[in-house]
Amino acid sequence: MALRCGIVGLPNVGKSTLFNCLSGAKAQAANFPFCTIDPNVGTITVPDERLNTLAALVHPEKVVPTSVEIVDIAGLVKGASQGEGLGNKFLANIRETDAIVHVLRCFDDENVTHVDGTVDPVRDKEIIDCELQLKDLDTVETRIGKVRKQAQTGGDKQAQTALDVLLQYKAALEQGKPARAVRFDGKDDEKIARELFLLTNKPVLYVCNVDEASAVSGNKYVDAVRRAVREEDAELLVVAAKIESEIAELETYAERELFLGELGLQESGVNRLVKTAYRLLNLETFLTAGPQEVRAWTYRKGSKAPRCAGIIHTDFERGFIRVEVIKYDDFVRLGSESACREAGKINVEGKDYVVQDGDIMHFRFNV
Repeated sequence: MALRCGIVGLPNVGKSTLFNCLSGAKAQAANFPFCTIDPNVGTITVPDERLNTLAALVHPEKVVPTSVEIVDIAGLVKGASQGEGLGNKFLANIRETDAIVHVLRCFDDENVTHVDGTVDPVRDKEIIDCELQLKDLDTVETRIGKVRKQAQTGGDKQAQTALDVLLQYKAALEQGKPARAVRFDGKDDEKIARELFLLTNKPVLYVCNVDEASAVSGNKYVDAVRRAVREEDAELLVVAAKIESEIAELETYAERELFLGELGLQESGVNRLVKTAYRLLNLETFLTAGPQEVRAWTYRKGSKAPRCAGIIHTDFERGFIRVEVIKYDDFVRLGSESACREAGKINVEGKDYVVQDGDIMHFRFNV
C-alpha cells in the first residue's frame, strides 16, 4: 500500500525545503512564487526500529522497510480555485494524494519575502482552506445539477442518496467548513462520499515551520495556529525545516543523533512527520521475517488476514487458508521462530483474524 502525501501551502513558506529533507531530493528552493512548477516526487522510508531488532536476530539477506511517497506541490495563491497562478494544475495534483501536509510559515526572516507582505500563519491557512473549499463547492454544485433530475424524475433511489450526500456537503462548504467535517452513518453514503474525491475530505497535517530557537517549544505563531485548528479533525506538528535539511545532510546516524540532542529534540521532524501521517491515515504495519528478508508491510487498521495477505500478493488473498502469527514482543524475547514454536507462541488464525500492528505473519495459501 503506497502512501502519497502532498505538501501544500502559500509560496515561500518552506515547502520545498521540507521536501528536500524528507526525500533527500534537491528540489529548487528559491525566494519567489511558483519556483516549483511541476510536482517533485520523492520517496522516504518509514522509520521502524523493529526492523533493525528483527534483522539482528534473523540475519536476513536484506531488510525492506515500507515507504511514503512525498509530492511537493507548487505554492497556491488566492484565486487558485478559479485558475489563478496555475491553480487548476496544482489543485489536480492535490486531488491525487492520500493526505495533505499543509506547511505554514511560523518564523520571521526579512530576507525571505512573504507573498502577502507579513507573517500570519492563520491567515495563510484560511487562504488555502478557502481555495480548496471553493473548488469542492464547484465540484459538488456541478454534481447536484446532474443528480437532482435523476432523483426527482426517475425515482432512482441511488440518485436520491447521492443527492442527499451532496446537499450535506454543500451546506458544510457554504458555512466555510471542510468536507471532512460531515459524517455519514450508512455504507452507501460513505461510498458515494469517497467517490467524490473532494479536496477538503482528505486528512490534513499542519506543519508549523519555525526557526531553530522555536524547534522544541514553538512560538506565538504556533500557538495561534493551534488555537485555530483545535476543533478540526487534524494533526499539528512543529518542524524547523531549515535545521532538518541540515540534519539530513549529515553522513552518519551518530552525527544526526548528536545534532538532535544539541537542539533538545529526541527525534527528527522527518520521522515524526511520517509517523504522524500514518496515524492520520489510520495505517499500521505487519512484518514478515525470514532468512531472505525482514520486511514491513502497510495495511489499513482493522483489516483482516486475507486482505493483508493480498498486500503481499493477490494469490495469497485469493487462495488464503490460514496465517501463522507471532507477536513481535514474543519473537524478540525468545529470539527465533523455532523458539516461539517450541514455547507455543505461534497462533494459527483464520479468515476473520483482525491483524494487529507489529504482527509477524506467515501466510498459508493454495491457488
